[in-house]
Amino acid sequence: MANPREAELGYPLGERLPALGKTIELAPGVRWARMLLPFELDHINLWLLRDRQDGVEGWTIVDCGITNAQTMAAWEQIFASELDGLPVLRVIVTHMHPDHMGLAHWLTQRWSENGRDCRLWISASDYSAARLASASTLAFGGELAAAHFMRHGLADPESIARVRARSSYYASMVPAVPECYHRLMDGNRLTIGDHEWRCIAGYGHAPEHIALHCAGLGVLISGDMVLPRISTNVMVIDLEPEADPLTLYLASIEKLRPLPEATLVLPSHGRPFTGLQRRIDQLREHHDARFADVLAACAEQPRSAAEIVPILFRRKLDLHQLTFALGEAIAHLHGLWFAGKLRRIAGADGVFRFAPV
Repeated sequence: MANPREAELGYPLGERLPALGKTIELAPGVRWARMLLPFELDHINLWLLRDRQDGVEGWTIVDCGITNAQTMAAWEQIFASELDGLPVLRVIVTHMHPDHMGLAHWLTQRWSENGRDCRLWISASDYSAARLASASTLAFGGELAAAHFMRHGLADPESIARVRARSSYYASMVPAVPECYHRLMDGNRLTIGDHEWRCIAGYGHAPEHIALHCAGLGVLISGDMVLPRISTNVMVIDLEPEADPLTLYLASIEKLRPLPEATLVLPSHGRPFTGLQRRIDQLREHHDARFADVLAACAEQPRSAAEIVPILFRRKLDLHQLTFALGEAIAHLHGLWFAGKLRRIAGADGVFRFAPV
């Protein structure tokens, strides 16, 4: 079912989407590619920016897709027919999640040639997190994740066993991370071809997500920080079990509010849209309503995050969706906990429950 709030936004391209292995030009030197994902969220948008480095004409890629044969084949189609015969000069990754980082190792190796390095550009926090996750079970599965979710009320033996078994979940989509990178930081200004792009760091969804704004083109590559149809997943993970990511996320999207109203937003999922300020309002309204739902539920009786999941997500969830939903339920509880509206109670069964102060 479509989100009725989408009607409050503008979609300059209507329903038009790039075919797999093809691109659509959105602004001078800005092209849109779309790759498939094996999840309910079945696609990711990727961007190609006309570039020039050390006198060499070429392209910068923004985000990569997961590592699989289908995505690699789609990229090869793009290389063969969409780049005007020019090379890829660098790869920018907005953040470390598998659909964004997955093929960074392959792309940078594929285009490092003739003594020229095709470098990965990413924030230091997300580069380090990707290196760690690719070699461990950070946040997505394994014993630590199972213990984290059990502490917050996950009790189904089959689900716990399946979380424990997902010890190579991240590495299956990001089997390697480039050994070297170029650090991106908030406020950095990058010259990409004939245009300047400003880095805008955001927190809560990833350790240090980098969005890119080009004032000259009126374009924002928002990554996952602002999506038009769905709310960005913000979750508490096993690596940082007392985090307050939702507070960070809501503060971060406010940094985007001063951008011009006519800005064309290029999100990682969904269609390019206008109406950034209205979308920020919608996201705040959404989370305010969810906070109210959580407070009301906890006022009835102390609740664990597992008990909050069906209040926030009123549909059947598979294991992949359940782990994200549980992490997001914890994030809502923690937002209220750190704001002094809820207190956390450690039960005799080892489960955390939350009640009004």
